[in-house]
Amino acid sequence: MKSLGNEGTSIFPDFFRDWLVSIQGETAKSETMIRFSLTCALDHISDGWFSSSEDFEKQKSLGLIACPICNSINIEKSLMTPQVSKSSNHKTQSLSLEHSVRKELISHMRKIRDKITENADYVGDKFPEEARKIHYGESEERSIYGQVGKEDAETLIKEGVHIMPLPIIPDDAN
Repeated sequence: MKSLGNEGTSIFPDFFRDWLVSIQGETAKSETMIRFSLTCALDHISDGWFSSSEDFEKQKSLGLIACPICNSINIEKSLMTPQVSKSSNHKTQSLSLEHSVRKELISHMRKIRDKITENADYVGDKFPEEARKIHYGESEERSIYGQVGKEDAETLIKEGVHIMPLPIIPDDAN
């Protein structure tokens, strides 16, 4: 497997590729890679790059493929939009369907985020304290949103405070 998650980001060092070649033979040296959309038993989705479908199956049988979110090795290939490679320059181009699906998904994510923020109070970095006050009945019950760090979020969840992240819209960062 060449990468999981973000395209181009390798989760394995170079020596892993050498080791992979030693167990797979020359197919691991191939410059032609196939991207598969992968799903674990908990429906987490990630991408993986393989030299072939057989390469995926072999790595899966050896327990070399794990979900980057939950570390499960119960991984399956899922349906994905095919990509077409131009033989003249070997650049991969996504089919227009992939673009339209992405655009529609972003539109839905933006609507969800906007609906939540329209009907909630922004509390900024006071989110953990305010969420606790609401949870323990020390403040009026209402919807709030703001910033919270990973450790504070984990603590809130352990305390039984119901929280969820707002959708991050990829296009908003551009």
